Amino acid sequence: MKKFVLALLLFATGIGFSQEQTVHSIYFETDVREIKQLQSDAVVHFLSLIDTTRLESVSIFGYCDDVGKVDYNYKLSQDRANSVKNMLVKKGVKYKIIVKIEGKGKVMIDEDLEENVPEARSKNRRVDVVLNFKPFVVEELNIPGLYSTIRKNAQVGDRVYLDKLLFDAGSSKLKESAKKELEKITILLKRYPTLNVEIQGHVCCTPTFHKEAIDKDTKKRELSKNRAERVYKYLQTRGISKARLTFKGYGNTQPLGKGSEYDRRVELVVTKI
Repeated sequence: MKKFVLALLLFATGIGFSQEQTVHSIYFETDVREIKQLQSDAVVHFLSLIDTTRLESVSIFGYCDDVGKVDYNYKLSQDRANSVKNMLVKKGVKYKIIVKIEGKGKVMIDEDLEENVPEARSKNRRVDVVLNFKPFVVEELNIPGLYSTIRKNAQVGDRVYLDKLLFDAGSSKLKESAKKELEKITILLKRYPTLNVEIQGHVCCTPTFHKEAIDKDTKKRELSKNRAERVYKYLQTRGISKARLTFKGYGNTQPLGKGSEYDRRVELVVTKI
């Protein structure tokens, strides 16, 4: 956690990039405007999972449910946003990267269409912390035995590293860019129907006493396995027989030595030709 705070304290904003975004929502009780300790701890934990080297800016938006007067709700939403901003600054986030703090007021709902009106309103009493990231650019790795695609003359043991088959911190979800990359692999696997591969999942940034990382969706220490399995299942949906595929999570045991962003990856290793 200290490393995370230090990174944010030292970080200077970048300019001129198209951005990726990640959102964390904080929910409030009716008429409450101050963030509570448990909520604060959850936000800090969420921020500790991100890649601070790519963080460009933070925007904070406050909202209210549709009960009450417009002016009151606008002020309440602004106070909620400011409460979260004050907490982040207190925790070490550099103020100049917080580029927007805005109360949006009430969020209207149609009670006739909502199945659960109280639940809908509870989700509207919130503050969204929006993290904007500079795009990640992969450089040539130039590692022997590591290839950027499946070769025509592939050999058992070839490792295929796809520069778009990377994951967000703590996540095993496939990005659209990863799916497009896997479409190309699907074509090659169909072109070489005798070729089998092991799908290998990897993670970065875990303590030395933990070889595996926690998947933020399942809350279990199985992130590299889940990443590999996600690719395994996706290739099957594209018509690749599971008899040609195996998957395994390797945790943090095979870093590329090029930076943490390269290690949040899945590789394909040729096991049969």
